Amino acid sequence: MTFLEVALEASRSGCEALLLHWGKLEAIEQKTSFSDLVTEADKASEQAIIKVIKHYYPEHTILAEESGLEAGQNAEYSWIIDPLDGTTNYTHLYPVFATSIALCYQGDPIVGVIQNPYQKELFKAEKGKGAYLNDKRLKVSKAETLDTSLLATGFAYDRQKSPETNYKEFAKLTHLTQGVRRGGSAALDLAYVAAGRLDGYWERGLQPWDVAAGSLMVEEAGGRVTGYDGNRLDIYGGRILASNGKVHPLLYQALMETP
Repeated sequence: MTFLEVALEASRSGCEALLLHWGKLEAIEQKTSFSDLVTEADKASEQAIIKVIKHYYPEHTILAEESGLEAGQNAEYSWIIDPLDGTTNYTHLYPVFATSIALCYQGDPIVGVIQNPYQKELFKAEKGKGAYLNDKRLKVSKAETLDTSLLATGFAYDRQKSPETNYKEFAKLTHLTQGVRRGGSAALDLAYVAAGRLDGYWERGLQPWDVAAGSLMVEEAGGRVTGYDGNRLDIYGGRILASNGKVHPLLYQALMETP
């Protein structure tokens, strides 16, 4: 089994758990706030994903959203897992959610799989081998200006308390572009940039499981991914700027100009 094949099998197992619980949730818990949720679907999906990975690579390190870090004997390889990205959407039966699985080698993503089982969309990428949606190769959009661009962003779970939000950025870029969408799943936002459905995406307050798989996908589709400062993305840095590459300098400039 290749790394990608294991990631695909793990994603299928996680998605089966999500579909099994779809519309049948019995317990919805709050974590850090009323907008930061966890359900039995998150937990079941995560357990299913980890079970598959451990079967093939018991020595690898695993970082998962709900269970945290489990250090393995081989620290060079680490699996980063979001069993249900878009939990709030899922609890409301809003069908924009996904599993997100990445394998990193020495900290850099080399495999990424993002799957929305409800919409039957499977995004996958391998470093140096391209990105695909249901076996069709992905390529980022050709937009060159902000006024021809459609963007996406999201708002952090701590937005009610934190003085640092992206509301002003959202307002500014809404005026400069054809629109800014807020889908509620960072993984899918990045996958949509890779697919050319979106021309750019930015967000703050993120975790590594939100961006590890999607950032690889954008790059393998010909796009560009950085931090807010324009430098190389740190998946643990909390902020991301992703685009088709052509509008990247314009997005960066707009963010830097917004207090």
